[in-house]
Amino acid sequence: MKHTITLIPGDGIGPEITAATVRVIEATGVDINWETQILGSQALEKYGETLPATAIDSMRSTKVALKGPIMTPVGKGFTSVNVGLRRALDLYANVRPVKALPNVECRYPELDLVIVRENTEGLYSGIEHVVVPGVVESLKVITEKASTRIARYAFEFARSSGRKKVTAVHKANIMKLSDGLFLECFNAVAKDYPDIEADDKIIDNCCMQLVMRPEQFDVLVMENLYGDILSDLCAGLIGGLGLAPGANIGELGAVFEAVHGSAPDIAGQGIANPTALMLSAIQMLRHIGENEAAQKFEAALLATFNDGIKTRDLGGDARTAEFANAIIDRIPSGATATV
Repeated sequence: MKHTITLIPGDGIGPEITAATVRVIEATGVDINWETQILGSQALEKYGETLPATAIDSMRSTKVALKGPIMTPVGKGFTSVNVGLRRALDLYANVRPVKALPNVECRYPELDLVIVRENTEGLYSGIEHVVVPGVVESLKVITEKASTRIARYAFEFARSSGRKKVTAVHKANIMKLSDGLFLECFNAVAKDYPDIEADDKIIDNCCMQLVMRPEQFDVLVMENLYGDILSDLCAGLIGGLGLAPGANIGELGAVFEAVHGSAPDIAGQGIANPTALMLSAIQMLRHIGENEAAQKFEAALLATFNDGIKTRDLGGDARTAEFANAIIDRIPSGATATV
């Protein structure tokens, strides 16, 4: 089956890790027509806007995108392209698997959990304004619709993935109305899934428990800002953002991306680690029903790590292209030529 997928190489190291990932995908034998689009500063320079209609239309048409990192200015400049993209396509579920890789030094080598983050509302939405000079108000909006939708997604994900437990993360002891509504919706949805264990944790206690005993968690679901923070905390438990895949999923489509930054300081040097985007691509392959290709890719990636082949950030000496070549060499039956 031939697939058409939107490809967004991104900024900084984005084009390098995207090229490496595409080569491995093609080596699995999947037939893909890539529609390349630009976002962020590149689009601003070319089209006068950071989220051009051509890119949004492409993603609405293909319903699947693979995206490299996009730079967001801190404290000034244009607003987050990632947030704008999620809003434009209503990508309400951010899914961040957290699984340790072989031969990578980390605190919890057996860790295997998934963060499911509500993507469309809450404090992270950035609804804020100046009340008077020196006073800024930021609004946290929580709705029954979004809370119920993300809770149901988390339980469905757990069931389809063979996972046994879903934990709601909240601060309902203090934010009794907003987080209280989120927890109320979670508990209501949980009744429809008697085969899945359901519990909840207050956000500060959850952070402590993740550091002390992360093995107690399986799937965690939470509102937007908590998810942004906890997903990075969990990435740190397995070695960093360079090993953390991510997907933004909605009814109109899905975007699979590297969740780390664009690292402009090493861009163009050929030393970037493409693992995070590669793991996201494996998620993407499963999403489009290419399970055999996903299995090939994942097995070859794990075999590469098992053989001690790593990029410089992980203590190895493989360059970006060399790392991709090593994975391709470990894909059975019909690997493409390396460069």
